[in-house]
Amino acid sequence: MEPNGEKAIRGARRALVDAGRHLLASALTVGSWGNLSLRVTEDRVAITPSGRGYETLEEEDIVITDWDGTVQEGTRIPSSELPLHLAIYRALPQARAIVHTHSLYASTLAVRHQDLPPIVEDLVQLTGGAVRCAAYALPGTDTLAANAVAALGWHRAVLLANHGAVCWGTTLTEALTCAELLEKACHIYVAAGGEGHVHPLPEEACRLISGFYEAHYKKRQQGLE
Repeated sequence: MEPNGEKAIRGARRALVDAGRHLLASALTVGSWGNLSLRVTEDRVAITPSGRGYETLEEEDIVITDWDGTVQEGTRIPSSELPLHLAIYRALPQARAIVHTHSLYASTLAVRHQDLPPIVEDLVQLTGGAVRCAAYALPGTDTLAANAVAALGWHRAVLLANHGAVCWGTTLTEALTCAELLEKACHIYVAAGGEGHVHPLPEEACRLISGFYEAHYKKRQQGLE
């Protein structure tokens, strides 16, 4: 592999270890559940290992695979949700990072098999509208991956029935932010009483809010505007 590719893999490993700690600190998951990945190069993905707690996760634990899911670097077993991550990357070339959480309120809607309507503007900036709940499938299966991609569409977040949530971003920071905003919005939805007690944003407002984020606010977050 070229030096730049090796440098990118080292950086991805560091970033995923830090992000795992962040998941725990933010109460977006517990123990070793949930998973994170980064599209490192055009033919490599870095992903957290199966069954390794985030509090003890080390850089060498991160697994590097190709697009077929074959391990290229690392001695650990990759997350069982590798098919889910790879399916999202294939469907959405703009996706560079994926965060899968088992957070409390997102999981609450997931066990109800309930979509989250577009009720708060900050999440809608990233998602562009409602967050749908994918049909149930066993974890780690190609069916789960296909159901998630179908429900996801072009949006940045999806709920997994009886399971949790998945968010993607153009950066790992954006994917983590999306996961935190999704959990907050789900909390608000549950606290407000759910369907019949909330007033979703109009479709045109969702389009404008999301468009402003993509055209301007994201650049301001990165110091580019």
